[in-house]
Amino acid sequence: MPTVRKGGRIDRTPRGQARRRHYAVYSCTTGEFSRPFPYLCTHFLNQDAGWFYRCPASDTSSLYNQNMISKTYNPRDIEDKWYSYWIENRYFNSKPNPDKEPYTVVIPPPNVTGVLHMGHMLNNTIQDVLVRKARMEGKEACWVPGTDHASIATEAKVVAMLKEQGIQKSDLTREEFYKYAWEWTDKYGGIILQQLRKLGASCDWDRTRFTMEPSLYDAVIDTFIDLYNKGYIYRGHRMVNWDPQAKTTVSDEEVITKEVMTKLCYLNYPIVGSDETIMIATVRPETIMADSAICVHPEDERYKHLHGKKVLIPLINREIPIITDEYVTMDFGTGALKVTPAHDQNDYDLGVKHKLEIIDILTEDGKLNEKAQLLIGEDRFVARKKIIKLLEESGHLVKIEDYKSNVGHSERTNAVIEPRLSLQWFVSMKELCKPALENVMNDNIQLHPAKFKNTYRIWIENIRDWNISRQLWWGQQIPAYYLSDGTVIVAKNKREALHKAQQELQLFALTEADLTQDPDVVDTWFSSWLWPISVFDGFQDPNNEDINYYYPTNDLVTAPEILFFWVMRMIIAGYEFRGELPFRNVYLTGIVRDPKGRKMSKSLGNSPDPLALIDQYGADGVRTGMLFSSPAGNDLLFDEKLCEQGRNFCNKIWNAFRLVKGWEVYSPQSTVYSSQLSVQWFESKLNQTLTEVLDLFGKYRLSDALNAVYKLIWDDFCSQYLEMIKPEYGQPIDKNTFEATIDFFERIMALTHPFMPFITEEIWQDIRPRGEKESLCVAEFPTAKAVDTALLANVEIFFDIVTNIRNLRSTKNISPKTALPITIKTENQALYQPFEGLLVKLANISGIAYTTDQAEGMSFLVKADEFFVNLAGELDVAAEIENLQKELEYTLGFKKSVEAKLSNERFVQNAKADIVEKERQKLADAEAKIVTLREALTRLEA
Repeated sequence: MPTVRKGGRIDRTPRGQARRRHYAVYSCTTGEFSRPFPYLCTHFLNQDAGWFYRCPASDTSSLYNQNMISKTYNPRDIEDKWYSYWIENRYFNSKPNPDKEPYTVVIPPPNVTGVLHMGHMLNNTIQDVLVRKARMEGKEACWVPGTDHASIATEAKVVAMLKEQGIQKSDLTREEFYKYAWEWTDKYGGIILQQLRKLGASCDWDRTRFTMEPSLYDAVIDTFIDLYNKGYIYRGHRMVNWDPQAKTTVSDEEVITKEVMTKLCYLNYPIVGSDETIMIATVRPETIMADSAICVHPEDERYKHLHGKKVLIPLINREIPIITDEYVTMDFGTGALKVTPAHDQNDYDLGVKHKLEIIDILTEDGKLNEKAQLLIGEDRFVARKKIIKLLEESGHLVKIEDYKSNVGHSERTNAVIEPRLSLQWFVSMKELCKPALENVMNDNIQLHPAKFKNTYRIWIENIRDWNISRQLWWGQQIPAYYLSDGTVIVAKNKREALHKAQQELQLFALTEADLTQDPDVVDTWFSSWLWPISVFDGFQDPNNEDINYYYPTNDLVTAPEILFFWVMRMIIAGYEFRGELPFRNVYLTGIVRDPKGRKMSKSLGNSPDPLALIDQYGADGVRTGMLFSSPAGNDLLFDEKLCEQGRNFCNKIWNAFRLVKGWEVYSPQSTVYSSQLSVQWFESKLNQTLTEVLDLFGKYRLSDALNAVYKLIWDDFCSQYLEMIKPEYGQPIDKNTFEATIDFFERIMALTHPFMPFITEEIWQDIRPRGEKESLCVAEFPTAKAVDTALLANVEIFFDIVTNIRNLRSTKNISPKTALPITIKTENQALYQPFEGLLVKLANISGIAYTTDQAEGMSFLVKADEFFVNLAGELDVAAEIENLQKELEYTLGFKKSVEAKLSNERFVQNAKADIVEKERQKLADAEAKIVTLREALTRLEA
């Protein structure tokens, strides 16, 4: 066997290459040591790779691989390095390329006030996986980042900042406030986009957009005017969600429902002209002064005699009617309902139906006004406590019970939402929604998973008009101008509004001073619903190169809770303003929850800091940890152990690479054990996994795709293949096997790169010499080749044999170092003969024989063949006979129980066919095992 002796040191040039000062190689050809290194070497690997010295083919010493790879994988050493490298070489940047298929993703724009949380981590990891794979597939991948101006959140931050400086918003003009808002945005806004770089997000950062930048601002104003002119936007009174702290309406998605403990008060309302009373139950006694009726079910026998009568509201003695409606549930509460149209959506609907008076007793900041008649100026919750006391003193309070109630809270201020009737701007949705419903139902736009289609359909079929006005300053100001008589003119600016008034209304004496712009801004979602179009300036120039190339986009990744509020609205905008869909696929992530199933939140303190996780486990560890158990549409029960598993996976890959690069390599002419069968097997295994992964990607089952890659690397490559080809300690590996293994490693890294970009780039760069600007992130994604299914099946049989032999050693306490002979009872020797060398190597077999009869030793079955391992001299015969007898007794009992089940006609007739078949298979297996156990006992007792 040729040997190698090594010496000297390696010096690096500034570019990270190397040169050898001196080196001694033993040549099998001459039998001498020589020092021809500079002439033998043809290339180096860079940095800390295992230095790979290739010698001329005439020198049979061939290859030597010096292991200089870091012992442990340290993410901190490589993540910033490679991300900077990708950015410097502009691998993430995209331009329209008619020779390439576009692949476009627009980021769900996070609030400009936001910082990275676990939901962002999951969402953006999924996007990055999709984008990186598309880029490697040769597509023109364009991932557009950006942020949303977040009207309520940002304004609250700015107001708080001003308060610290002793400045009240009310003391400022709108222009002065904007100056402070832009200063805050410039200083703090977009932090989350910087944090996404730590995750490895491969966005085209040159394309970063912001919903308040000029062209996107103009797009909002233009679409408002367009929809108003088409009759879709109108102004009217309607019930809205009101935030008394922010003093603005909020959208449904900005209302967080919380379960709170409250008091359920039972009150008696006197019947007019009678000594009788009717009892109602309410959690809002402070609103009784706004009651317009008492409602009962028309078929409720308890109250039929009261139909058409009137009651007196306690404390203020105002008369209101008793009405009937099937809306009331007879067996809930007292069966009598107080109707307060101004302060409850359902009551408002009843009020409209029955033409009841609407009495709003609350101010915009949640205090009782003059219409309440009582406790004027008191906060609604203070008033609640005080009015309970007044009701008790007046004798109207019957009893109080503790009650769990679902109460809406503002997402931004945490104030309890007040349903409020208000004059607002709305978008009429019924007609606009038709293409959005049709094209999801017919799968032109596909939801993943498809189970959300039904929810989507129900939402749209029950849609209400969209309240788009917000009583804020930060945002796109509504382009509506009012004359002194209330006349509304919708125009892009005051000059156009004046021109419109003069021309259309013939008011030639008007000046701009006679026009007052609506102070409200539009809902933040009214800008973000334009996102797939506006980021490519599709409103500014509907035929520009970007919009024509990148639109429609491909995939949208977002959370199910905004499927209706954002996704559906983007689909509406796509068909309304571009005449086509905005994206083809919607991947709906689940909610990240803690191990107890609770949604992660700051208030619960159960949400870890994502950047701290990255610092501890590495970005690749966290990315894979998030994806290991997060199938589309299903919530992720996050446990930090998932990130630990991800880090361990990185370590496994790193150690496998160190192992391979540490092997000494000789040319095929040397008499080194050949691993051709192992190489052929893993080639098929790799291609089989590639086929599976590509299929899973096509079905948007990214978690399953990652798990398939994980199994390929951890089980098939590291635990099986490397063990199959690993040379004996101190021995070299043949060149062909080594180069095949390096090729496998390269392809595996390419397959894994979308999931784990950092470690795969590091290893890929070290596998072979690379050009100055080469990168795995733009290398070719591997494609599946032919799969030898017969070989895969045969190798699985081989693995079963090795496992059985190892288990036998373990249960019989026989050292792995003890070589054992094996006899195979089979009619098909040809099946096992190719694996003899591997069997000797992995199971430590001293010899292999074949027979068609019985043989000496302990036996086990694999498929139809029996394997005998001769443990003579290694086995305690008496103890083994006792163990076999116990196992035989147990198996006989098990067989009897299965026979009893199969003899039960009701079971056989009623159970599913596959279940019955499984029971029959259990019986067959038990019978075969009994035969084997009895034969083994006979041999031992002979």
